[in-house]
Amino acid sequence: MGFGQGVSGLNAAASNLDVIGNNIANANTVGYKQSAAQFADVYAGTKIGLGVRVNSVVQSFNQGNIEASGRSLDVAITNGNGFFRLTSPEGAVYYSRNGQFQRQEDGRITNMQGLQVTGYPAGVAGGAGVQPQPLVISNAQMEPRATSTITAKFQLDSRATVPTQAFASSAGSPPTSNMFNYSTAINVYDSLGNKQQLMAYFAKAADSAVAPVHPTVAGGTDWQMYVTDVNGNMVGGAPTTLAFDNAGALQSPAAGAVTLTQPAANGAQAMAMKLDLTGTTQFGADNDVKQLSQNGYTSGSLLGFSVNGDGTITGNYSNEQTKPLGQIVMAAFGNVEGLKPEGDNVWSATGASGQALVGVAGGSMGTLRSNAVEASNVDLSGQLVNLIVAQRNYQANAQTIKAQDTVMQTLVNL
Repeated sequence: MGFGQGVSGLNAAASNLDVIGNNIANANTVGYKQSAAQFADVYAGTKIGLGVRVNSVVQSFNQGNIEASGRSLDVAITNGNGFFRLTSPEGAVYYSRNGQFQRQEDGRITNMQGLQVTGYPAGVAGGAGVQPQPLVISNAQMEPRATSTITAKFQLDSRATVPTQAFASSAGSPPTSNMFNYSTAINVYDSLGNKQQLMAYFAKAADSAVAPVHPTVAGGTDWQMYVTDVNGNMVGGAPTTLAFDNAGALQSPAAGAVTLTQPAANGAQAMAMKLDLTGTTQFGADNDVKQLSQNGYTSGSLLGFSVNGDGTITGNYSNEQTKPLGQIVMAAFGNVEGLKPEGDNVWSATGASGQALVGVAGGSMGTLRSNAVEASNVDLSGQLVNLIVAQRNYQANAQTIKAQDTVMQTLVNL
């Protein structure tokens, strides 16, 4: 007569209590995956079993609830089985569902334990042998961009009369109001990010049968568009004739046919700007700007950043521009239950899990959501019920040992 069955039952029940207690302790741990103890019976050549043993402890990788956090570097994986890929300073690779990240003073993105988030730097696409590397968010000033295109739509008043004086403008001597019908400012940027203000003047052209012939379109109306710099100097490429038909639609110039130029100055490169006036009209309504945009901007300082659904980190700059700063990579496994828990909300790959399949967010790996975290998937109510069952099991196994002890004492007393 032995006590082995009861002792094994106590050990198994104690292990089960440990697993359940660990689940309950981590009910509020972001990215935690609950575990369950699995048991196996023990036999050794007899039909009477020798008890029970803990066969394995497995984790459930079902997704936890997604909860808002309000931090731009809190990132949750939604609708997928992917993991964040992290590296230690020594080069070891770990995987996690906990997206609570922070930016270090040197720009590295890490989790709270200092493991570095990996991905692809800005301008680098994954695949073709490109390996993920620790992401760094640089504080470097965003480079300026010189204006190369200007898109404008104007409404010119067909009721206007021809100006009484010919248009004239030169340095220090800007045009007077009787030389044009309408004017507006156009802001552009040079190669150093300096803002330059151009002035566009519109003057209705008188009909003429001699060169230059007006109107260009039979039955229509011509306007002259003059463009000057802030000092009053005429910009290269101006003036330009705007030819309208009798329905008020612009017939010429064609899109991209006008190029405004500025010479190099103050250390900046010479400027050449394509002017697109497509959509400009001449109706019996007040002069107005319907659209005016250009593609240049000044330099800017990094104000903040956010993570998009595909893992792209987008920086927001003081010049009201955005810029991709890198892309977070993700990893998936053929058998997630084969991953080895390493503590601190991370796992490492094993032979049972298979090699990590590295990619970017999307598809089966899931998408990323900024300002949110994935809560623990522990079902607290279910764990409390399991705790009661495990406690009863422990007590029952203790009773078998007690009964064995009573029988043994009876035999001794015979």
